[in-house]
Amino acid sequence: MKLTYVLWIILIILFILPVIRNKLLIYQRIKLIKKLEKERNSRVITMIHRQEILSFIGIPFTRFINIEDSEQILRAIRSTPDEKPIDILLHTPGGLVLAAEQIAMAIKKHPAPVRVIVPHYAMSGGTLIALAADEIIMDKNAVLGPVDPQIGQYPAVSILKTASTKNKDELDDETLILADVASKAVHQLQNFLYLLLEDRMEKEVVNRVVKNLSSGKFTHDFPLNLDVLEELGIEVNTELPDEIYDLMELYPQPGWGRPSVYYVN
Repeated sequence: MKLTYVLWIILIILFILPVIRNKLLIYQRIKLIKKLEKERNSRVITMIHRQEILSFIGIPFTRFINIEDSEQILRAIRSTPDEKPIDILLHTPGGLVLAAEQIAMAIKKHPAPVRVIVPHYAMSGGTLIALAADEIIMDKNAVLGPVDPQIGQYPAVSILKTASTKNKDELDDETLILADVASKAVHQLQNFLYLLLEDRMEKEVVNRVVKNLSSGKFTHDFPLNLDVLEELGIEVNTELPDEIYDLMELYPQPGWGRPSVYYVN
């Protein structure tokens, strides 16, 4: 009987400890976010997509930009006074175009300055959001990425290029439909980019950015580092507050077995 009680106690502890640990992390995040808001006199919003542990049994899941994210960020922006600047901490591989465009337009419409902070990477839809900001603040080794639309598992531009190399009679109906959807997707995204950038950059720079980021010049996962962004004419500030790195530490990437990286301060 005593052994049974001990086993139950162990199981309860195993269940409760991750909950307590998670609550502590959330408390530390909120405390640091409030400190940042006070120091920068801004509203701080975070959108951090890392692989997270789903439960105490250790099932991981990976997050992307989705409608729930856009709903939360739109709500946060809407509740921010017009005169209040906003800092958005962004760490994401991208995600749903609709959600990214909604967030980007909400950023563009906010009357006070909006700064997007990228400590590591903001790819695809994350780049779309960053381009909407009044200022992009990046770590010197952080990267953005191309925003060319993807149709299923293929880049829209590649579908169009492949379809253009053959006569229509040689293409099946599915390929023709994919090519039509791809054409619309590229056209729509380019129009959105122009709308996003036309009042923030010179026309020549806007054309260069749109052409390079949406036309398939780069693969979709190509890292746009500071040198590439400078060539495109995208201005970037590299002065990140130290608290940003501290905040990222509070979103730990779960490991399996031993950690992959060790270092000693």
